[in-house]
Amino acid sequence: MATTTQEKQSQAGRHQEVGHKSLLQSDALYQYILETSVYPREPESMKELRELTAKHPWNLMTTSADEGQFLNMLLKLINAKKTMEIGVYTGYSLLATALALPDDGQILAMDINRENYELGLPVIQKAGVAHKIDFREGPAMPVLDQLVEDEKNHGSFDFIFVDADKDNYLNYHKRLIDLVKVGGLIGYDNTLWNGSVVAPPDAPLRKYVRYYRDFVLELNKALAVDPRIEICMLPVGDGITLCRRIK
Repeated sequence: MATTTQEKQSQAGRHQEVGHKSLLQSDALYQYILETSVYPREPESMKELRELTAKHPWNLMTTSADEGQFLNMLLKLINAKKTMEIGVYTGYSLLATALALPDDGQILAMDINRENYELGLPVIQKAGVAHKIDFREGPAMPVLDQLVEDEKNHGSFDFIFVDADKDNYLNYHKRLIDLVKVGGLIGYDNTLWNGSVVAPPDAPLRKYVRYYRDFVLELNKALAVDPRIEICMLPVGDGITLCRRIK
């Protein structure tokens, strides 16, 4: 079947930015945001890491540049000093966090793949913020269980960012709610999951999108009724839900 002129124009105009997960209907509008607001203010180290990550075969996993800018601003607004990140990849969001924290800030960073982290580590080191990062290779759950066991860790984190295995998001939340301080924030990434959260059951979806969609939907429903938090779901990147602990 012949492709219509409109479809051809749409395909030609699709944004090719690595990590492009914007849910905006217009890619031209997303490009405008990047070129007007994000790229002119992007620190040189973050630009270098973004371009380095673009060459990696799994580059779709990276945090988008506009979300990196958002996280950096958010951490400054809340004066975060001690944070946690579950799911690091090459470290773009981790670098955004490290640059926002004071010199004595601390980030507990966890990922199952050290090799990906070490790809971006030279850039992080050159930026002068590697000393803020305590990287742990392996599943996050055992580390979280160990932290929760010691009550000294309860309420000790200002901000926690989760961008990892979606099928464990609820399990993470059960533990993280004790570790973040009252008034602190947890950010769950990908909560709009490629827009699939509103897709009909028979919609043609990639296997991994379809597999994780139910877990994302379950998380979203649970967060919406959790009395311990206030929430705000934002259409930044692939959707990020901010949870402010209130009790």
